[in-house]
Amino acid sequence: MKDQGRSPRKRTGGRRRPNHKKKKHELGTESTETQVGDQKLKVVDSRGNTSKVRAVTTDVASVADGAETVEATIENVVENPSNPNYARRNIITKGALVETSEGTARVTSRPGQDGQVNAVLEEE
Repeated sequence: MKDQGRSPRKRTGGRRRPNHKKKKHELGTESTETQVGDQKLKVVDSRGNTSKVRAVTTDVASVADGAETVEATIENVVENPSNPNYARRNIITKGALVETSEGTARVTSRPGQDGQVNAVLEEE
């Protein structure tokens, strides 16, 4: 990723090349592609003396239907707007439509960041 906000070209029209590579603390990590399966969590150290819980695989979702919330089992991913291949590979991300024991629900949490799947039941 190049510098945010700075044009890759000079005022004269010449190209501006990066003056250094990324340092270790500037490097990102690969995304956790949470899949449907038996629950498997991974604790990762993050910046500022905190830690994140990443859901590597999960089959449980907290599904909200109006006022009450129930625990439901995830059967498969119906649709994933972030990437069509994710639906085929059963990868859960925020915004994904999942088939649960309660019905079709849309994921509202980020399982790769906080280790749990929260979803809202979709109107049929």
